[in-house]
Order: sequence, then structure tokens, then C-alpha cells
Amino acid sequence: MTRIDFHSNVGDSIAYACRLARKAYMSGQPLIVLAEPERLKRFDEELWTFKPLEFVPHCMADSALAAETPVLLAASLDAVLENQQHQILLNLAAAVPAQFARFERLLEVVGNDEQELVAGRERYRFYRDRGYVLNNYKQGAGA
Repeated sequence: MTRIDFHSNVGDSIAYACRLARKAYMSGQPLIVLAEPERLKRFDEELWTFKPLEFVPHCMADSALAAETPVLLAASLDAVLENQQHQILLNLAAAVPAQFARFERLLEVVGNDEQELVAGRERYRFYRDRGYVLNNYKQGAGA
């Protein structure tokens, strides 16, 4: 069963997700970051600049370099799952990823924005109601 980790009350969810992506990369665990196109663009931009001396190799899932890149950015999991080598999914999307159960681990990041909180609660209930064990990591208000 997929391990689901909820990181909530993180403040800036994009910056926090960059730290999670860096941590996964540094530990040798490739991952896929899922988000709506505009949010994915913001994440991509932040990932290039958030730690100048700690580059995290990443590209869009449809890139020619995707097969050899440890962090893939995707607006949909459809094409990514064909040649999946990534066992971690970092969800920045508002909805529950349709095929999340194909991953060993799912990271959910919920910021302090009202829309993120509402969507995060809905996702939390969805997983809980289906019997998933949820690991909660509530951060401080300034995280």
C-alpha cells in the first residue's frame, strides 16, 4: 500500500516542495512532481533559484531528457507512468492524483492559503476514507 505523508501548515508550499525535492534527490530517490501547469511553472522557476549551490536536476516529463533526469515535472501522470522508474510522487495539485497507488510513496504538501487548505482537507479525507495510513508532518506557521 502506498505510504502517504501529509506536510501541512508549511507556509509557502512551493518553497517547501523544493526542499522535499532536494531531499529526495540528495538521497538518491527519483520523484515526479505533479501540479497544474501554472503551479508547475512556478515550481520549476523556484527549483532553479531556491538554493544556488544545491542544484536539483529536473525537467518536464515530456522532455527528451526525462529518462535520465531524477526529478520530473508533470501536469498529468498518463505519459509518465508508461516508463515509470520513479517511486515517489510529490503532489502539488489540488486533486487526488488518479494513479497515486502505483507509487510506493506519496508526498502531499499543503500550504497556508485558504484554497490549498480546503483542497488538502478533501484529499486527506479521500485517503483516510479508503483506509490509507496517513503520516502527518505539521510545520510551524513560518516554515
